[in-house]
Amino acid sequence: MIKSTIKGVGFYVPDNVVTNDDLAKLMTTNDEWITERTGIKERRHRKNRYDSQETSAYLGFKASEKAIQNAGLTSKDIDYIIFATLSPDYYFPGCGVLLQEMLGCDTVGALDVRNQCSGFVYSMSVANAFIKSGTYKNILVVGAEIHSFGLDFSDEGRGVSVIFGDGAGAIVLSASEDENAGDVLAVNMHSEGKYADDLCTQFPGSKFGWSDRMRKDPENVTNKEVYPIMNGNFVFKHAVTRFPETMMEALNKAGKTIEDLDMFIPHQANLRIAQFVQQKFGLPDEKIFNNIQKYGNTTAASIPIALSEAIEQGKIKRGDLVLLSAFGSGFTWGSVLFEY
Repeated sequence: MIKSTIKGVGFYVPDNVVTNDDLAKLMTTNDEWITERTGIKERRHRKNRYDSQETSAYLGFKASEKAIQNAGLTSKDIDYIIFATLSPDYYFPGCGVLLQEMLGCDTVGALDVRNQCSGFVYSMSVANAFIKSGTYKNILVVGAEIHSFGLDFSDEGRGVSVIFGDGAGAIVLSASEDENAGDVLAVNMHSEGKYADDLCTQFPGSKFGWSDRMRKDPENVTNKEVYPIMNGNFVFKHAVTRFPETMMEALNKAGKTIEDLDMFIPHQANLRIAQFVQQKFGLPDEKIFNNIQKYGNTTAASIPIALSEAIEQGKIKRGDLVLLSAFGSGFTWGSVLFEY
């Protein structure tokens, strides 16, 4: 039987650290307000907000280099790429092909996933299906974001802009027939599109118009259209409902219980959501990993960054049962349960 094994992991974040106090110089806010509502103390932003070099694809490239090396492979061993992001370098094409070129992979397929905060979970679910079907042997799964170029650092946008950071994480998911190898045991993916407008960026697009509106009639292109908008309380209430549901669905599919878990890694959206879930299931501190405090919400990158860091710190070991769960824009949510 073919298993889907995480063979390598890696992450990369820009060097530029942006603290809550730094943001307080740009908008009416403070460290206490941000920490109390989100748990975030700092995040990473690329140094130049409009840098054409340090892009989402570039961050993904740096994380991928580490993951491939960690797997003991070369870029020539990768036979498929799945790249999750909401902040692509171009409107089109997607970042997957840009990463393929940067890595010097052969002419392998490159799939782009646009599921925002759930992007990495969705991507890993797809990669698992390809591995289990025998279609591919070594799939590079990447989540990468540059949020800092598209945030409103004014009082009007502070409710959203204090949350997000830049970064990338990657894994190599490989086929194995070793009976001792780890394996993906259960996946699930869900969506509820009727709430799409509660967490979105509207412009540009086929609904609100193309960039010519910005050039020809800039006064009628509003901040609400251009910058991310979020119905914070509404999103929070749905997240704390959907997280437990998707977690239990994955565990039940695999015949496992919460007590069997060695580590739970939630999407790093808000520390308060993670704490709510931890309390609901009675998870001890050593069985949940959070790093939103220092990286903020990096959307599709948050889970692979956290997974890579947890493994790097020795908090996840071979044979451990690990659960990844996410909820975000769309609304979309899902989980991946695996033995590492």
